[in-house]
Amino acid sequence: MPRQLLEYHATFGHSFIPGLRARVDHEGGGYLVRTNQSGFRCDHEFVPEKQPGTFRVLLFGDSYTAGDGVSNGRRYGDVLESLIPGLEVYNFGVPGTGTDQQYLIFRELAAGIEHDLVVIGIWLENIRRNVARFREWHAMPGGETLIAQKPYFSLEPDGSLQLHHVPAPKLLTPASLPTQQRPHLVRGQQRLVWLRRIVRRIGLTDTVKRLARYQPYADYDRADDPGWMLMKAILLRWISESAAPIVIYPIPTPEHIEETTSPAGYLRRFRELDDPPRVTVHDSLPDLHRYSLSERRGFRFDRDPHPTVAGHRAHAESLASHIQSLVRAEAR
Repeated sequence: MPRQLLEYHATFGHSFIPGLRARVDHEGGGYLVRTNQSGFRCDHEFVPEKQPGTFRVLLFGDSYTAGDGVSNGRRYGDVLESLIPGLEVYNFGVPGTGTDQQYLIFRELAAGIEHDLVVIGIWLENIRRNVARFREWHAMPGGETLIAQKPYFSLEPDGSLQLHHVPAPKLLTPASLPTQQRPHLVRGQQRLVWLRRIVRRIGLTDTVKRLARYQPYADYDRADDPGWMLMKAILLRWISESAAPIVIYPIPTPEHIEETTSPAGYLRRFRELDDPPRVTVHDSLPDLHRYSLSERRGFRFDRDPHPTVAGHRAHAESLASHIQSLVRAEAR
């Protein structure tokens, strides 16, 4: 049966329903969702103190980090734990959130939790979610579409960030959304899913995509793009408030992994934030490109671009090589 997985949250818009146990239908055959009592899809209950000898990571992100499409235990955060002895990962990923909402989760919950590292898994779509003020909301799978008034920041002329929609206002019907606000509505990945279906239907091959310079996220091409300037400002504030080192992980799209589009734009942008050892930006593409093309195509589902179990493992193995060095440094 369809199950409601998410519920309203006054500060960051929405979270998982606490203590949830559910099976979700999916093209991959269905997957199991378990949530803790704090309302996050994590097999650990969040406790303030960590055990001696434990290196604790707080992991933030959207559905790619929360793990849409795969069961608990198969996501890259869970796989990381199995690859690095003594590692404990608290997964704060929430589907449909932007970097702005993920920062609000960090600000509200992380201060009271002892940790050694913060990892921010940034799906590239977030550059558009951050500028949005409203988002489509499906209270039940296949049910009525409503409009969530999403928490968001505006970047003021003096460079400061102004927070809006907190506490998050209640849901709207599509008809009640003012006309002048409709350009600020984001529909998640539906636009890209539709585009990918058209691409497949007309037979646009990988070679043609390369020749056409197909670029799903041209927002990253310019340093003065408004979406990037807002994302950068949010991340800089996050960095300034974190007591622990931060790893920023821009999660590449299937097009980047399968080399049908250039990653140069987004890699240039995120390198602006690279400031080791305090802040490091992890580029997984060199590791992912070591796999054959047929293996890489198995890293995402046919219709759903979220990572498969194989995709999550590949992301985890790449991140593990980066995080392992931080764990060793802490041990020393």
